[in-house]
Amino acid sequence: MFIAMNRFKVLKDATDEFEQRWLSRESHLHELDGFIEFHMLRGPEREDHVLYSSHTLWASKAHFETWTRSEQFRASHTRASTNGNKPLTLGHPEFEGFEVIQTIGRTTKTA
Repeated sequence: MFIAMNRFKVLKDATDEFEQRWLSRESHLHELDGFIEFHMLRGPEREDHVLYSSHTLWASKAHFETWTRSEQFRASHTRASTNGNKPLTLGHPEFEGFEVIQTIGRTTKTA
């Protein structure tokens, strides 16, 4: 599996709009082979921003790379992190990709 993460430093006065953009956007992730799940995470508040992270789980790095070259990817990213000319974030998102080397799941015991 492969985890793709983007970290966003969202301006404090832009958090509501940033969240609404994510909550109301049309996602095409489910259309791609290898897509497992997506999470948008709200993190700690700092002096000048609030940290957010998108977290997408893929069956493999190859599946994720196919997504980044797809029409669905371009369609999902048509609105940048701006409000007209006013930015919502401090700079561009920071991408981090991880190959999963171990997974421990919850097991269910039966009586």
